[in-house]
Amino acid sequence: MNGTTTGERPAPAGHPRGVRAMNFTGPHVTATVVKDVAEYRVDGRAIVVNCGTRDAYVDAAPRRPIPPLTSTIVVDSTIGSAGLLIVLHVRDETGGTLAGITAEPGWELLGEAIGDDPGTTGGLPFDRKTPLWRGPQDTVGQVAFDPAHLLRETATAGAPQPFEVRANLWFAPAGTDCFIHRLHDFVEVHTQVAGLGRMQKFAAQDHATLYQDIPMSPGHTTADPFCSLGPDGSFTYPWHQYYADTDCVWLAIEYHRVTRRPSSGDTT
Repeated sequence: MNGTTTGERPAPAGHPRGVRAMNFTGPHVTATVVKDVAEYRVDGRAIVVNCGTRDAYVDAAPRRPIPPLTSTIVVDSTIGSAGLLIVLHVRDETGGTLAGITAEPGWELLGEAIGDDPGTTGGLPFDRKTPLWRGPQDTVGQVAFDPAHLLRETATAGAPQPFEVRANLWFAPAGTDCFIHRLHDFVEVHTQVAGLGRMQKFAAQDHATLYQDIPMSPGHTTADPFCSLGPDGSFTYPWHQYYADTDCVWLAIEYHRVTRRPSSGDTT
């Protein structure tokens, strides 16, 4: 259930090369991409998401990493070795005024965008009445990694493959089950931006089969992508959903394979 991609915005005035505003930045969340910058100063309180494949660092002693595909909250700090970061300044982390974000340009109710085609979930049709909103998607950059190694299926890394990194915000009001599904043609992690929620996994497309309930608070990113690699190079996810305990905004970060997967008809 990915979003639509829209154009980039230029870097804010005074920002160094490699820094630009994301296309979903707005009154509720200010979002910035920082790419290949040796040092980047974060003023105020912000969520820093490392979307790249190498460690970034909070420039304070002792110097400790922000590992790839993780996030943290920093306050008036400098980030070193910023390969590919998303920096989010949030006006209201508690979520009390967040519902207004869906009135910003490019937001859409998911049910109106995808309907109730069963092909979007892998099972029961999506309930188009679900109050799940998504914002415009921004193409952040490109990284390279061995997906089998990233997903902990091999001990050592093989040849890296290029992946395009895309990101967008989602919103759901308090008490929303965002629908159990399992189809994604990409590697995905979620970062909580505001409010409190949960990432939930199920044995079947049935709430009674819940087997893992991961709490999400602002600044937290789901630990490790929880998909596996199929024999044809596809990604296999368990049944899962996001649940909003309060009004919530979260960031979905998707890694889309750039190269075509080999088909059965290919020869060497």
